[in-house]
Amino acid sequence: MIKPAVALLFAVVMIGGCSGHYSGAGLQPGRSSAQEVEALMGPAAEQRPGPGGETLRYYPRLPYGQAMYVARIGPDGKLVAIEQRLTPENAAKVVPGRTSAGEVRDLLGPPWGAPRYARLERDIWSYPMHVRSGYTKPQIFIVQLSYDGMVREAFFINDPEFDY
Repeated sequence: MIKPAVALLFAVVMIGGCSGHYSGAGLQPGRSSAQEVEALMGPAAEQRPGPGGETLRYYPRLPYGQAMYVARIGPDGKLVAIEQRLTPENAAKVVPGRTSAGEVRDLLGPPWGAPRYARLERDIWSYPMHVRSGYTKPQIFIVQLSYDGMVREAFFINDPEFDY
């Protein structure tokens, strides 16, 4: 029988060892190659062209990781930066009537959910994220898009999975 203290220590070591895999910890901007990024973080869920010839590779850690890591790869094939995109600051850049679906995708990455509601004539994208420290309930950022690809509504809701 495994003692509780040994089991807890094993769990902490396993979680700590995996966290770098998810966030790209250990990769070095300007030195790590695109192949090294993929070897550590796995295949990207999506790739999009970025500014200045960069390639943006999206690594979602959703729903419970509540993170969307973007590895920016320069034209030379080297890592420029790894950024966590699911932040309240980035959500604030999504402006109804001014932000397009492509801009949301570039900024936040592929959504966790993207159902189409024909009667509303809306695509509704959802992004689970931490909104503020100390807040106990996870949030979901909802982006409602009309069929012309324009953001019509953008707001936070409590994640219903965590309503007790």
